[in-house]
Amino acid sequence: MINSPHQPVMLEQAMDLLRPHSGGIYVDLTLGAGGHARAILERSAPDGKLLGLDRDPSAIELAGETLSEFSGRYSLIHGAFADLSEHLEHAGIERVDGLLADLGVSSMQLDRPERGFSFQNPGPLDMRMDQDSGSPLVKVLSETGERELAGALRKFADIRQARKLARRLLKALSDGVLTDTESLAKVVGVSSRRGKIHPATRVFMALRMLVNDELGQLDSLLGLLPEPLVPGGRAVFISFHSLEDRAVKRRFVELEGVCTCPPGLPVCACGRVSLMKRLTKKALRPGERELARNPRARSARMRAAERLAA
Repeated sequence: MINSPHQPVMLEQAMDLLRPHSGGIYVDLTLGAGGHARAILERSAPDGKLLGLDRDPSAIELAGETLSEFSGRYSLIHGAFADLSEHLEHAGIERVDGLLADLGVSSMQLDRPERGFSFQNPGPLDMRMDQDSGSPLVKVLSETGERELAGALRKFADIRQARKLARRLLKALSDGVLTDTESLAKVVGVSSRRGKIHPATRVFMALRMLVNDELGQLDSLLGLLPEPLVPGGRAVFISFHSLEDRAVKRRFVELEGVCTCPPGLPVCACGRVSLMKRLTKKALRPGERELARNPRARSARMRAAERLAA
């Protein structure tokens, strides 16, 4: 059995916005340890259904244990949420009542050194959310040019001297110095840390996002909206990176179709059509009690929108 200290982030806020109900069909797009999925099944009793997705096979195993008491009401799929349309088709589901995505890396992934997501303990240069596919970090670095790597460091982590760091990382790799997460952190310069956050923290995040194409996956998912939802169906996103939160906000605003015509124009001329209604004009944040209990939730942002009637 896999043990996990995972605490679902912003659980009550997510459930308040998602509004699971009996007879509804829901998709947890990022199962993790199954905390959000469990809450959905509890609140949609006695006959609500859940489809759970995750790129990480170990998450599927763990969530299966977490949800075992709800046998017959859920199906778990090892796969990417960017392929949601295909997953729904294979499951014989046309539309659902709610979607929930808790983006980024999970606590159980961070806490397992063999996954290579953290520099707290030595681990392989992997960082794949799905170790059954894709290329580990060491291969990604070996196949990535200095300019491309610098671009990722600048875009995902706002590294000011990104080109210099990219050059140093690639040289360390070619020299055989870069062998695990511990050596990676040293090359980044953990010894020169300032404040509470290691300089390697942002670099590891950027490299993880590069390895897993996280923004590309999110953009593909957002592009599907609102089609997977029934009228009145809701989509709830929890993000931990400003670029993710910005992408969700931008798509929700686009789908809301706010009229941009000048005031007083008798007929709308901009042609905007409202497909969804934003339920959160500003991103929600975790409360102080949750932050005291789970400091990893400090950067969480939640946004939600509801599909309008056709």
